[in-house]
Amino acid sequence: MPPESSSHTTDIPKQVIRISPLAYIGCAFLLFAVSFPIFGWPAAFGWLLLAPILAAAWVARVRTTVTPDGLHVRRLVGGRALAWSEITGFRFPKRGWARATLTDGGEVALPVVTFDRLPQLAAASGGRITDPYAAAAADAEQAPDPASDGEHPDKHQPSTDDE
Repeated sequence: MPPESSSHTTDIPKQVIRISPLAYIGCAFLLFAVSFPIFGWPAAFGWLLLAPILAAAWVARVRTTVTPDGLHVRRLVGGRALAWSEITGFRFPKRGWARATLTDGGEVALPVVTFDRLPQLAAASGGRITDPYAAAAADAEQAPDPASDGEHPDKHQPSTDDE
C-alpha cells in the first residue's frame, strides 16, 4: 500500500498512454488508397470513405490513463474505470496489449499498454506497480562482479615484465 500523501509530498501526475500521433499518417494513406475507387464509381464505393474516418477516430480515442486512483480504459466505443482494489495483477501476452487481471477472475485489455510501457505505469501508479527495469538496474548495482570473485582483477592478468 502506498504511503499517505501529505503537504510535503508531490502529487503523482496521471499518465496517458495513447497511440502515437504519427498513426494519423497511416490514416491519410488509407484515405489516399480508398479515393481511387471512390472517384471511379462514387455510388458503389462511397462507403469506403468511412474506413479512414473510423481509423482516425480510433487513433484519437483509444488510450489507457493511469492515475493514483486506478486505470481508465477508453476504446473506440465505450470505456471502463478500474480502481486499484479491483486489479490483482497484469498479464503481458506475446502479441497484443496488456491485460489487467481482476479480483472477480476476469480480464480487461489495456489499450496501447505493452511491456515497454511498464515504467510509465509504475511511475503513475504511486508505488502499486514495480518497474522491472529499475529493479534490474538496482540489482545490477548491488551485485558483485562474478568475474572478479571478490579478488583484485590484476591478479588474473598475465605479467608483461621479463623479470
